[in-house]
Amino acid sequence: MSDEGDTFWVSLFERLIGLLLIIIGAVLLYFTATTADLGGFGLFFGVISIVLVIVGIFLLLVKPPQ
Repeated sequence: MSDEGDTFWVSLFERLIGLLLIIIGAVLLYFTATTADLGGFGLFFGVISIVLVIVGIFLLLVKPPQ
């Protein structure tokens, strides 16, 4: 397979994983903030969900080296 084809697949999987992380982080943040009574762990899971969303956005914005 050529290098150009490899770059396409890497870019595609980065974007798919980025979207998946954003969705998972948003759902986790929603359930942590609204429905779950986690006590002291609410802040912990809130921070984890925000980090997942930030990593997902980063994966969507970054461009692979050419």
